[in-house]
Amino acid sequence: MSVEVFTTLYQEGQRLEERQLLEFHTDASIEYPAVNLHPQITYQTFEGFGGMFTEAAAYCVKELGEEKGGKLVEELFGEEGLRYTCGRVHLDSCDASLSNYSASNDPDHTLESFTLDRDLDYLIPMIKKAQKVSTRPLTLMISPWSPPPFMKTNQEKNHGGKLKEEYFGLWARYICHYIREYQKLGIEFQMMSLQNEPKAVQTWDSCVYTAAEEREYIRNYLYPEMKRQGLDHIQILIWDHNKERTLEWAEEIMNDEEMKKIVAGTAVHWYSGDHFEELAMTREQFPDKRLVFTEGCVEYSKFGRDDHLAHARMYAHDIIGDLNNGVDSFIHWSMIFDQNGGPNHVNNLCEAIIMCDTEKKEYTKLLPYYYIGHLSRYIQPGAVRIGFSRFCQELEVTAFRNPGGEIVVVVMNTTDRDIPFYLRRKEEVCDCLAKGNSISTLVLR
Repeated sequence: MSVEVFTTLYQEGQRLEERQLLEFHTDASIEYPAVNLHPQITYQTFEGFGGMFTEAAAYCVKELGEEKGGKLVEELFGEEGLRYTCGRVHLDSCDASLSNYSASNDPDHTLESFTLDRDLDYLIPMIKKAQKVSTRPLTLMISPWSPPPFMKTNQEKNHGGKLKEEYFGLWARYICHYIREYQKLGIEFQMMSLQNEPKAVQTWDSCVYTAAEEREYIRNYLYPEMKRQGLDHIQILIWDHNKERTLEWAEEIMNDEEMKKIVAGTAVHWYSGDHFEELAMTREQFPDKRLVFTEGCVEYSKFGRDDHLAHARMYAHDIIGDLNNGVDSFIHWSMIFDQNGGPNHVNNLCEAIIMCDTEKKEYTKLLPYYYIGHLSRYIQPGAVRIGFSRFCQELEVTAFRNPGGEIVVVVMNTTDRDIPFYLRRKEEVCDCLAKGNSISTLVLR
C-alpha cells in the first residue's frame, strides 16, 4: 500500500508546499512513536465542508467584476479550490451585511410587499456562481438573524428583543415564503434553523429565545407551516449557537417522540471555546441526529490581524476536534471579506480565509485557506470517520475512509520542531515525518 503525502509548511513567514510518495513495510514490533489506524472501527458519516454566504462576501465578489469574481468563487467551490459542497445563507440581514434589511417591513399579513430585491443584487448571484462551479450539488442551510422590526418587542432588528406573540404565525409564513421564493430561482435549502444564536443579545441583528420557546415555536408554528407549504423535507436544526450548551439545549427540545421526529439535529458555533466533550455527549445521546458546525471565524477584536499561523491552527484544531467528536458537517463564517474585514454594518470586523481588496480588484488567500484545504479537499461527502490512536498530544489527527475506499489521515504538528512517527495499519507501518509548523494530508491507496 502506498501513501501520498501533501504538506503545507509555514517557515519564516512563508508558506511552502511539499508532496511525496511513501510505502508501507512490515511492522518489526515498533511501539513508539506510532499513529495507529483501525478502519474496522467506524463513527459518523461526514456530509461536507463549506462556508457562509454573507452579503459582505457577495459584495466583494461583485466588486471584483464578472471574471475575477467568478475565479474567486472557484477558489472555494471549484475542483481546484477547496471543493466546498455546503453553504449557509442568512435570511434577511446579518451583521456581515451592508445594512439592516428585511424582505418586508409591512405588517400586512398577506406578504404582498415581500421582495428579494436585496438578495438578487448580492447573495443570489454568488450562490448561483457557486452552484455552477461545484462538481456536486450544494447542500444549503438558511438561518434568520432577526424578524422584521414590527414583529419584535424592541421594534428593531438589532439588540435582541423577542418575537411578539401576535406575529408567531406570520413569522412562520414569512420564513417559508422566503424559502419558496428561493426555490423559484433554482436554489433549494436542505437545512434550516429557527434562529441564529438564540441566547445572544447582539448590537447587530438578533432575537432571543429560550430552549422551551424554541421547542414550542417549532412544534406549534414553524413545522406545521412547513408541512402546509410542502417544505417539511427540509431538516430543522436547533440551537445554532456556541458549543457549551449543546447537550442541554438538545435534551430540552428533543425531550419527546414528537420533537425527535420533527428535529433533525443540532447546529453549533465555536466562540465559547472547544467543548469537544459536549459534542461527544450530544452525539452519544442522540446518535441518529445531525450535529452540524455552522459558524466560526477569527474576530479582529479578539485575535488581531497578523498571526496567520495561529489563525490557521485555530481552524484546523477546531475542525479536527469537532470531527473526532461527532460533527458531520463543517460550515465556517468568513469565506470572503474586504481589506478591512467587512463590510459589516456594526463594524464587527473579522478575518476571512480569502481577503479581497475591492479598490485594487485583487484577492489574497491566507494561510487558514490552505490549512482548511488539507481537510476539505480530501475528506469527501459520504466519508466515514474511522478509529485511530496517537502517541502524543502535539500531533492533532483525524482519519476517514472515503466512499471509494481510500483512507485519508490529516496530521497537524502544533509545535515548531519536527516530529517523526510511524503510521501503522495492522502488520504494516509507514515511516513519516510531521515537520514543525506543518499540516499534512496522507492518502492511503
